[in-house]
Amino acid sequence: MIDYLGFLAGFTTTVSFLPQVIKVYRTKSGEDISFWMVLLLSCGTFLWLIYGLVLHSMPIVIANAVTFSLVVVIFVLKIYYGRAKSRIKAASKLPQENQRR
Repeated sequence: MIDYLGFLAGFTTTVSFLPQVIKVYRTKSGEDISFWMVLLLSCGTFLWLIYGLVLHSMPIVIANAVTFSLVVVIFVLKIYYGRAKSRIKAASKLPQENQRR
């Protein structure tokens, strides 16, 4: 019975990251997300995953494996879209070669 409670807790906290993944993907921007928050959260969920493996606790393992995956997706998209935006901004500052006078 206690494992069911663990699975329910893990499911609800894990699913809470899905809207953020969708938002970052749709807006093509992770600008409003703190780099350090995502980095620390990914480290924390990875440590919870290891802890669950040591305890052989499937609710902890499954919840944190999925959460870690979602947080890594957010982290990768944040970096990818941040670099893409930097490249676009840098390109817009280059002089136009084909300008007519």
